[in-house]
Amino acid sequence: MPSKTFLAAAAAAAFVFATAAGAQTTVKDPWVRGTVAQQKSTGLFAQFTSAAGGRIVAASSPAAGAVEIHEMAMDGNVMRMRAVSALELPAGQAVELKPGGYHVMLLDLKQQLKPGDTVPVTFVVEGKDGQRENVVVQAPVKELHAGHGGMKH
Repeated sequence: MPSKTFLAAAAAAAFVFATAAGAQTTVKDPWVRGTVAQQKSTGLFAQFTSAAGGRIVAASSPAAGAVEIHEMAMDGNVMRMRAVSALELPAGQAVELKPGGYHVMLLDLKQQLKPGDTVPVTFVVEGKDGQRENVVVQAPVKELHAGHGGMKH
């Protein structure tokens, strides 16, 4: 006969699984680029997939004074970065946030971010039906030069 502790743990695990299974948006391989002392901004990169489709409309983190979604795009012969109000997540398709493309900027950092740190970021995803869900990501910090693809801020 299973112990009460085992049953409680199994019930808790089932609850966590059911809650995660109900999520419409998943995040794969999130990471944040490390910083040097006094640096006030850095990028977050990850892969987002929304089962039903939607868009990221906001983000926040206790590690930063502001969090913005940015796009890198060619303007003539110059690569430019600009903030966007939302990032579309087509139903069932992975959208990759990466250096040199769409990414998330953590601005007005509260402290230096070092490899081994973890940065919590909450994303607000609005579904096609107008319903919003919060997606909390725990992004590990990687080396300062990780993923450099020509992105300069």
